[in-house]
Parts: sequence; C-alpha cells; structure tokens
Amino acid sequence: MKFAAAFSLIVGFGMIVQWTMSYLNKQIPELKTEPIRIGFHLAGEMLTAVSLIISGIGLLIRQPWSQRLFMVASGMLIYTAVVSPGYFAQKGHWLWVGIFGFLITLSIISIMLI
Repeated sequence: MKFAAAFSLIVGFGMIVQWTMSYLNKQIPELKTEPIRIGFHLAGEMLTAVSLIISGIGLLIRQPWSQRLFMVASGMLIYTAVVSPGYFAQKGHWLWVGIFGFLITLSIISIMLI
C-alpha cells in the first residue's frame, strides 16, 4: 500500500505543479483560443489530482475508504493518461507520450498491489 500511496501523492502533487508552472509561464495558449474546452480539461485534471492526493493520504493512514477512492482516482488518471498524449503527439513531443505510457504502467501496478 505504501507504493500506491506514494505514487498517488507524487502524481497528484505533480499534476498540480505542472499545470501551475504551465499557467505561470503562459504555456497554455488554449486559455485564449479554447477557454471553455481547456477549462473543462483543467477541472478534470484538478479533480484527478485532488482525488489522488486524498486517496494517497488515506492509504498512508489506513482509512477504510481510501482503497475505493484510490481505485476511482486511478481510473481517472488512466483516462487522462490515455487521452492527453494526443496533444503532445500532434506536436511531436514524444517524451511526454512516453511519460504518459509510464504513468499508465505504474497505475496498473499500483492497482494490482492494492
């Protein structure tokens, strides 16, 4: 459970940091070109990140609800890790596509460990 908890916390906080840095560095042009679409996308990303963080904390302190929330949060993460790489693949940023594949793999491992 410690691996799954650590994974959830690292990825959840990492998602928030990544989007915050992208925003502060003005690297989200869709805020001007597609504000509604990116707004919904960001909401989904933040819900995923917060779910991962809460489930990770719950797993660490052995709360009975944490395993179920972890499964939901992992499903949310796998979904975003499947659909998000298309943006990066379109731009030829293959490293990011690989990172998403790695996240999917670690998500599956974490689920199997629970």
